Amino acid sequence: MRQIVLDTETTGLEPGQGHRIIEIGCVELVNRRLTGRSFHRYLNPDRDIDAGAAEVHGMRLEDLKGQPRFGEIVNELLEFVTGTELVIHNAPFDLAFLDAELARIPGELRRMRELCLTLDTLELARQMHPGQRNSLDALCKRYAIDNSSRELHGALLDARILSDVYLAMTGGQATLTLDGSTAASGAGAAATRLGVRPVGLRVVRATPEELAAHEQSLDALDKASGGATLWRRTPLA
Repeated sequence: MRQIVLDTETTGLEPGQGHRIIEIGCVELVNRRLTGRSFHRYLNPDRDIDAGAAEVHGMRLEDLKGQPRFGEIVNELLEFVTGTELVIHNAPFDLAFLDAELARIPGELRRMRELCLTLDTLELARQMHPGQRNSLDALCKRYAIDNSSRELHGALLDARILSDVYLAMTGGQATLTLDGSTAASGAGAAATRLGVRPVGLRVVRATPEELAAHEQSLDALDKASGGATLWRRTPLA
């Protein structure tokens, strides 16, 4: 399965007010493994960047003057993402900006949800951790993901961090090599970073005497209830 973890940076918060994308960052996962392939572009928005947005990502319009416009890189972007599942934190925000950019391209109107599946990690985190903070920084702390390099937001950096968070959230071992060794990711990798050692669980089985006593207890319950107990009506797995 091919997935693309995607993030954008923008000139402001509202595409309906003419705000534009100024950075796109994507990293590729295949069968839950990072492949090393990525897509990253800075873009000239041809408009001012809101002061609040600049404080988040640190970019100014003068920094982007020599960068391409969205229309110049759109085919390359769509070739990289079409037919995949996009993994995005707060997907409606990024998809709204991408759709607004696509709407400016002459020709047939295209929308990202028609080109790709989407998995919103913010919505997933809210289901998994209701009532808790589920920002990317909060999830990094919860899953022991190193985000110390994230002084400012950046699309490619955030996509890389989100890929670690997503693998941790969805859990466990990513691959099994032919020699029997495992490559840990997700929660397993987080446990390794924390120095947690796996513990083998001891299985203690009932003795014949204990089984007989258990059956006597069930007989008494059958008699008191006037029928078979739940444990006898439910088949064992």
